Amino acid sequence: MLTYEIDLSKIPATDRDSVVAGMRDVIEKRVNLFGVSEPRVYTETSGDTSRLVVELAGIKDINQAIREIGATPYLDFREVEATGTSTATFIPTELNGRYVQSAQVGFNQTTRAPEIDFSLNDEGAKLFQEITGRAIGKPLCIFIDGSFIIPDSPTDSCPTVQTEISGGKAVISGSFTLDRVRQIVERFNAGALPAPITLVNQRTVNADFGRDALNRAIIAGLVGTLAVMLFMVFYYRKLGLFAAAALAMYIALALAIFKILPVTMTLSGIAGFILSIGMAVDANVLVFERTKEELQKGLSHVAAIEEGFRRAWTSIRDSNISTMLTAAVLYYLTSSFVRGFALTLFLGVVISMFSAITITRTMLRVSMSRNDKKQERTQ
Repeated sequence: MLTYEIDLSKIPATDRDSVVAGMRDVIEKRVNLFGVSEPRVYTETSGDTSRLVVELAGIKDINQAIREIGATPYLDFREVEATGTSTATFIPTELNGRYVQSAQVGFNQTTRAPEIDFSLNDEGAKLFQEITGRAIGKPLCIFIDGSFIIPDSPTDSCPTVQTEISGGKAVISGSFTLDRVRQIVERFNAGALPAPITLVNQRTVNADFGRDALNRAIIAGLVGTLAVMLFMVFYYRKLGLFAAAALAMYIALALAIFKILPVTMTLSGIAGFILSIGMAVDANVLVFERTKEELQKGLSHVAAIEEGFRRAWTSIRDSNISTMLTAAVLYYLTSSFVRGFALTLFLGVVISMFSAITITRTMLRVSMSRNDKKQERTQ
């Protein structure tokens, strides 16, 4: 768990709540980009002090997380006021990373040198127009984390404003390497912070914390799975045995894939996986019911199974695709806690479709073909 203190000293009091909320969204987006499973990001306010707390489940290198979060830049624009023949004073403006909408790699049309094209939101565009309007003929400097943004060449200076810039689109050019431009663009798109942050505390919570709740969820899942298996055997007899065996294989295969990816199995992730087990059983139920109908028509066991799978497949496909689309929407459009549920559900449904088509079908084919051969010999 990482705790950051937010420096709001340069933010107007009326804007501080929105800045803190935006900060939380930016950091959550940043940690999601480097693959941390289900990060929990929230803010704490005490008096005039605001803090940002980042909880990262399943991360092995806490120093990597600190580097990645700390790499999220604080961008601000500063006007220049000359105070002598060789010195200048940088005057901060209201325009900062809070207003950056997007950035991309560009190339100068004349020199083909790499540069940074960025755009501002509507509010930022108005501020930028005001600032450039009063700074015509003067330098306008861009800083990241308090450092001049063009450090690659000592001869570089702040760009001079030639005219008032409207529309909220601008270019940062200088002696950039292409790698440097890509790095800055990546960090801008990950979210430029609207205010500086300072790491004030870091703490690693032992895995024993919350183990009781996790164990209860696992036990509930095992009991539920066993109950489903018993029901399938009781209701479908021999077919139910195949379903139970296929379900056990599905669980082993899914857990193996979760381990390889890897997927952090938090409580929400386990819930998604347990739900996918129910989806896997549902496919078997559809196949078995269709197979029973074909057997009642007088088809052989092998022919009934093939026809049962053929007729059940469209229902299995449509229901599973609907679930997968729902899981995809949950993963991309909701908070981090729900993302773990959506991920395991999506993967589980995909694996269950493979299990129903291959494992269950193969076992039934082999068994039923033997039964048909035995019946032929006894006739």
